[in-house]
Order: sequence, then structure tokens, then C-alpha cells
Amino acid sequence: MTDKQKCPILTTANGAPIGRQHAQTAGPRGPLLMQDVQLLEQMQHFNRERIPERVVHAKGSGAYGTFTVTNDISKYTKAKIFEKVGKQTDCFLRFSTVAGERGAADAERDVRGFAVKFYTDEGNWDMVGNNTPVFFVRDPYKFQMFIHTQKRHPKSNLRNMDMQWDFWSQCPESLHQVTILFSDRGIPASYRHMNGYSSHTYSFINDEGERVWCKFHFKTKQGVKTLGDDEVARLVGEDRETHQRDLFDAIEKGDYPQWRVCVQIMTQEQAEQFQWNPFDLTKVWPHGDFPLIEVGTLELNRNPENYHAEVEQSAFKPSALVPGIGPSPDKMLQARLMSYADTHLYRLGVNHQQLPVNKPKCPVMNYIRDGAMATAENYGSAPNYWPNTVDGAPEPNEEYVDPAWDIGKAIVDRYDSTKDHDDFTQAGNLYRMFDDDHRDRLTTRIAGVLGQARQEVQLRQICHFFRADEDYGRRISEKLGIDLSDIEKHLPDAAATT
Repeated sequence: MTDKQKCPILTTANGAPIGRQHAQTAGPRGPLLMQDVQLLEQMQHFNRERIPERVVHAKGSGAYGTFTVTNDISKYTKAKIFEKVGKQTDCFLRFSTVAGERGAADAERDVRGFAVKFYTDEGNWDMVGNNTPVFFVRDPYKFQMFIHTQKRHPKSNLRNMDMQWDFWSQCPESLHQVTILFSDRGIPASYRHMNGYSSHTYSFINDEGERVWCKFHFKTKQGVKTLGDDEVARLVGEDRETHQRDLFDAIEKGDYPQWRVCVQIMTQEQAEQFQWNPFDLTKVWPHGDFPLIEVGTLELNRNPENYHAEVEQSAFKPSALVPGIGPSPDKMLQARLMSYADTHLYRLGVNHQQLPVNKPKCPVMNYIRDGAMATAENYGSAPNYWPNTVDGAPEPNEEYVDPAWDIGKAIVDRYDSTKDHDDFTQAGNLYRMFDDDHRDRLTTRIAGVLGQARQEVQLRQICHFFRADEDYGRRISEKLGIDLSDIEKHLPDAAATT
């Protein structure tokens, strides 16, 4: 027996051994025969081996790891993942760019996705965040519109700076995130050298039924490192997969990246007295008022075996919550509770949670049935309705009911998310944290892309920069060659801010 004969036998998808891997034809010169089911199966599958790419976060990298509790926070939450110091929970983390397609370069100036799936004892908990603590908009109606501006122009099929700045200039709540994006923080050197944030506010519920509000922070232990503009131009020209390569190679050689996991905690009383809406996704909670509380360490220590099966088909959704961790009144989070789950139903199918990378490691018992690709392994011949009187059928348990929300005398209406908000103080505070050279780089970058927009868009946006900080607006105006009197004529109310 030769070494080749010891190899596994090639088979069809249904397991039938294949004797020869050549097209079946009528004579050596053809034509092909329709009865060659081996060839037909191969061609048919090839035509379907790509699934729809994610509408956002299309390009990403992923790895498996472990979360280890280092500090007791059981007074805030009953979530089993945090129940005792030393407890370990398996997890899967997917990093990504936001705006670019699957073929985009890793080192582009863009926000980075930071999504973690924790396989807890009471179900999967998905923490779907970014590498920035805030976002561009606070109203879910604007989310899809914002993403359209980051994609391609419907006529030219090109990225269009006028689209982007036209939108941003009419949405001053984006200024905080825009300042971060164009600052030196805008392009991380690698996925290992950036922080992650929940951005959204969530709730913790403890064993006593007490609720507090929380934000999650993942602080890189490798240190934050970023890329300069010249270095980015060189890297993108040499390798479009810089971040993917760095993460994969580091894990392969045993240099496992780690993050210190922390939370910020806010009581309801503090939320009522906070100077900004604590559930506003465009705002941060100052660390001086709400200090970071260490929870544990997240380590990535295993690469996937198959990118498509484990990274491309991984599905993260904020609605994947567990007892002790819940939503908040954050409007964007409320919308994403539906939106993210829904996109996976379209992209992967109704039973995507049965794929190994998405499958909980605890028992799953419910009355959700059938659909494409159903395995039925968690229900078999069990009843498909509730209530029922069948022995052993799953039933709800009052022990897991969350305490009610007291929302007071709230009036349901469609509120304008741009009114009665301070969208400039935090962006200005961030700008004033930068040294003079950093301010120059930031304003140069912004002027470089804002200059591609129509002048009316430029003038409208410059007024926002002035409202955040006079120096911020003045530098950009000068770099664009815009006279300050033009701004006052365009928007007279800006004069008061200068």
C-alpha cells in the first residue's frame, strides 16, 4: 500500500466515494454529460459559496480566547460570568473595520468594531462595541442614513466626501466622534494595540433585583499604538491585510494579546442628576466621576481553523443578553436589539445560532422550530407549542424575571434628537487635551477631506468646530482658505461663538 492510498477517500457531499476526479464526457473531446453529478455538485456549490457580506463591519478578523474574573462585582450583577474571582469563560472576538467592503485595507482611517461573544453558563452574551467610546449619531433613524454616506455614491460608485460632510454638518452630535476619527487615535497600529468599548449603556441587575447602569471598557495590555498618515500610505501599498496578519501571527507564535476588562457604574439617582443624558451614545461618562472598576482579563489564544465557517459566519447581536445584564433606554441600543438579530436572519439564515461558532455551550431548550438547516438536536420529537402538559418540556421560571422599569410620566412622541443637546463641550474638551502638533495634524486631515465638499457644507461644518473650540474652527478655516466673515454671513449665529 502506497502512502497515497493511506489518504482519506474523496467523497461527494453525501459521502459517496469518488473514484476519479475528471469531467465525464461523451468521448475524450466532449461534450459533457448531465449525469456527471460530481461535477454538477461542485459547480453548484461554487456558485453559492459566498454569503452576503455584512452591510457594515464587512471585513474582519477573529480569534478564540478566555475571560477570567479578577475582581468581585457580584454586588452589581447576578450574571454567572462574574460570579466568582478566578472563574473562566470561553469567548470569541471579532475585530473589523466599519465602512469598508471585504476587500478594504485594514489600515484605513475608520472606526474599528470590537465584538465579543462570551459562552456563559446561562447562554451567549454578545458585547457588540467599537474601539471608540462614542458614536456618530444618537437617533436610530439616522443610522442607516449615516452608513449610506460612508459607502459609495449611487451614481459614481465612489466614496464621496461631500456626502459624508453634508451629513455630519447637519448632525452636530457627530462632532465628538469625528474629532476622535481624525485625531492621532484614528488608525490603530493593529487590533492588538487598541481598546474596545461597549459605547452603549447597559444595565446590571443583582440578586436583590437592584438595577444600575454600566458601560464596558476593554483596555489593551499591549499599550495603545496608532499609525501616522505617511506610514499608513506605505502599509496599504504593501499589504492590505496588516491587522489580520498581525493578529494571526501573534497568536500562532504564542504571543497572546490581553485586555483588562473594566466597567463604569452609575446609579439611577446619579443618572437623573448627570449633566448630559447618560444614555446618549455620543457622550462619555467622565472617569473622574465614574471611575473604571476592574472586572477581569480577556486573552485571545487560539486562531480559527476555517475563516469562513468561524469568522465570516460568526454572528453578534446586542440582543444576546443573559440574566444580570440587560438593555438601557439608549435609543440606538434599543434599535440594535432588533436590527443586528434581523441582519443575521437574512445573511446566515434562521438557524445561524446552530453553527458551532455561534452555538451556546449550555443547554438550549425552547419552542422555536424548523426553518432552513435545522438540526432539531435540541428538541427532537418534543412538543412545538406552549403551554403544554408534556413531562420534561421546558417551562419559564419566575426566578429569572427582571425587575420592572419605572419610567415615570414619560410621554411617547417622536422627539427631535438634535434639540436641547450639548454636542460641543465634550468634543471641545477632547480637542483641548491634544498638544499643538496633534491639533495641527487633526485639522490638516479634516481640511483635506472637508475641502472636497461643497462650500456651503464646509461653512456649516466649520461653525460646529467653532462652537466646540475657537482655535479648532479657526485652524480649519485657515487651511481651507475661508474668510471668517464668510462664515458669519452664512450662519450669523456662529459669530457669537467666535
